[in-house]
Amino acid sequence: MDIAFYAPLKSPNHPVTSGDRLMARMLVRALEHKGHKVRVVSEFRSFSKDPGTDAWNALNASTQSEVSRISALWGTDSQPDLWFCYHPYYKAPDLIGTKLADAFGLTYVTAESSYAAKRDGGPWAHWQACVRAGLEKAAVNICFTERDRAGLQSAVSDAQTAMLKPFIDTERFAIGPYGQTEPGTKLISVAMMRDGDKFDSYTMLAKALERLPADMSWSLQVIGDGPKAAETKLLFSGLPEDRIDWLGAKSEQEVADLLKRASAYVWPGCGEAYGLAYLEAQAAGLPVVAQNIAGVPEVVVDGVSGMLTPPGDIDAYSAAIAHLLGDDDSRKTLGMAARNFVLNQRSFERAADTLDRILTQALDLKS
Repeated sequence: MDIAFYAPLKSPNHPVTSGDRLMARMLVRALEHKGHKVRVVSEFRSFSKDPGTDAWNALNASTQSEVSRISALWGTDSQPDLWFCYHPYYKAPDLIGTKLADAFGLTYVTAESSYAAKRDGGPWAHWQACVRAGLEKAAVNICFTERDRAGLQSAVSDAQTAMLKPFIDTERFAIGPYGQTEPGTKLISVAMMRDGDKFDSYTMLAKALERLPADMSWSLQVIGDGPKAAETKLLFSGLPEDRIDWLGAKSEQEVADLLKRASAYVWPGCGEAYGLAYLEAQAAGLPVVAQNIAGVPEVVVDGVSGMLTPPGDIDAYSAAIAHLLGDDDSRKTLGMAARNFVLNQRSFERAADTLDRILTQALDLKS
């Protein structure tokens, strides 16, 4: 089929690396892998931090211009069969897709829609209403976590949903070794350094490392950069400098190579929708230490591919890290199971098949 792909928060072509951009790119690749024609039809970004009237009016003016531009193109070229909107939510609603789907009779689909009922009133109400309209219009809303699906169905009872578990392309992890050849003392994290949940996770990680036994041997490699880099590094100032290796931003292949040479992946995961980095770490044969919070249990199997500790419990989190540092057998067993979990259940090929089946059914329902 011919698919118009649109991501109102961050286009697959956006210059800034993030999990959101990575998932958008993988969805495009998965669709193309199954033989579909995929067009990223717009770079229009509807994201706004300001819910005020001026911001809303300015966004609507830009929306009309973009709808007119695309309509003109489709008037002289072949129009698509389906509109695929990735990750609309109240700060970045799909303001163009529903209009174009109506005008051209397209099947409308969303993936990873997020709906917070608390935004139904207050300053974000207009924006939220657009998200709800998309959920109601969609032939199917593809959810990546059961948590998200439950949220959509409780807020919009007649919303049609289907599950596509978070996945990654494991090609970069095809060749080992996988964390088994060195002593189990090299910890690693991969995350942007920005305000909010990421900074909260860095804060918790620093405090947990400070509580490790003084005589325990370990080091931490940190991959990532961002606007809070200086403040993030200060969080770890209570630890010996030679324990932390700040590596900055790395390419996807460099990240894969560094993960494969580490021993365990440590990231608390405050507020994580799910976290593709967890799947990448597991594909590299690393056990994960995270919190049992938000969407993390969707990508880490507690006691099988890693250890999930109670939310906010820094002592428990520190103890879990200490356990893996002090028990190479446990670390290796969990690491092998983690790799098998990703290869067998969260592979690109499996996800592409599932996605193809969901969209084929959605198109059939429309026709």
